[in-house]
Amino acid sequence: MYRSVGGRAVAVTLAGATTVALLTACTGTGGGAGSGGTGAAGKTTVTLMAGAQDLTPEQIAEFQKQNPNITVKLIVNDATRLNTMLASGNPPDLAVGGAVGSANINARGLATDLTPYLSKSSVLKEDDLAPVNNSFRWDGKQSGKGPLYGIVKDWSQDAGLWYNTELFDKAGVPHLSATEAVSYDELLNIAKKLTVAEGGKTKVHGLGLEWAWSLYGPMSAMIMQQGGKLYNEDLTKIDFNSEQARRAFQWYVDFAQANVGPTSLSPLPDGSDFSTFAAGRMAITQDGYWFGGNFAGADAALKTVKMAPAPVMGDKRANPTYSGQGWWIPAKAKNKDAAWKLMEYYMAGPPAQERASSGWGLPGLNSLMSKLPQKLPYQKAAYTTAQNELQFAAALPDSPYINTELLNTTIDKYLKLAITKEKSVQQACAALTEELNAKLAQGKEQIG
Repeated sequence: MYRSVGGRAVAVTLAGATTVALLTACTGTGGGAGSGGTGAAGKTTVTLMAGAQDLTPEQIAEFQKQNPNITVKLIVNDATRLNTMLASGNPPDLAVGGAVGSANINARGLATDLTPYLSKSSVLKEDDLAPVNNSFRWDGKQSGKGPLYGIVKDWSQDAGLWYNTELFDKAGVPHLSATEAVSYDELLNIAKKLTVAEGGKTKVHGLGLEWAWSLYGPMSAMIMQQGGKLYNEDLTKIDFNSEQARRAFQWYVDFAQANVGPTSLSPLPDGSDFSTFAAGRMAITQDGYWFGGNFAGADAALKTVKMAPAPVMGDKRANPTYSGQGWWIPAKAKNKDAAWKLMEYYMAGPPAQERASSGWGLPGLNSLMSKLPQKLPYQKAAYTTAQNELQFAAALPDSPYINTELLNTTIDKYLKLAITKEKSVQQACAALTEELNAKLAQGKEQIG
């Protein structure tokens, strides 16, 4: 998942409105600049709500030159504003969002089925879509199959590790394998050896988990790796009381209590691992392939940064994407045909080729995979690791009755209670299960 300024941060922001808030908003009024419609001489304005960096002014100018009857209006992504626009029936023509997490939007009929457009396109082809796009599919009951309601622009297997070999060498710790996965228990032990503290302050964090960005994703993957399931079959109930779920929850508690890395109780000032890792004050960060794009112009880091596979808890290797950022066309968009033209340009044209060649995530199209950078030694090594990890790609369960941010904030709430020993792990997991199931039941009742 592309998680620089607009990657995972966008995924979290878009998921920011709870299921309840969105459903309540659907009965409201109001709005704000939505689809522009067709003006004089057949000119059309396509309104795009996306990250400020997603489509550059130069790319917009190029698209408009190729399509002189279409003007692109960019609105910087804002979850609250998007919810208001959707509720008023005046949405943008294109919106950005995660493939994982799209079930709630699709269940409420807010997105357009792109299958008819895809079947007629000479630019985007069904058989060229990377498997990650399947998380944008919705068959009326669950994601993963059925019609396509969005297209992934870039993504990453987010449990992959990046590490600083210089800090490993200083601590006398062997380098991680480029192909073989360490266990989560091994990873925690390694992190303890790499952590450096002086005078009650941490000088070097042994391991960063991007705690503020996702808890549901990695925990769900841990449960999957143990052969367990977090949800029941129809995704109406969740269970953190299982042995597999409690083990994943316990690992996070152990991580926090070991003081080897940032948590919500001891966060980094900027809420992201990169600046701390780049400063040589974090030995390992769990980020995924996209993270390597940070080092393209950082000469000093090229000799000390390496990528390693996702760690494993249990016997089954699984390395999912926690989001898979993409674009979707709202069901009530007024300029769908023009929006599709912009979709084609962005997903398969120069912007897509530039994204792939930059290393900021894996492409959403199979045909662009060869564009990934391999010029520098660290890029070539990371490419090899990432390609090997593809065999362990897995789709996270995505309930239509709850959203990702609500999952993350609720998990964090009970983790903190367990970390501070206000509740035992068993008590915290039981209370977490009860609260989330109440939210799921509420979402099910409102969606129907």
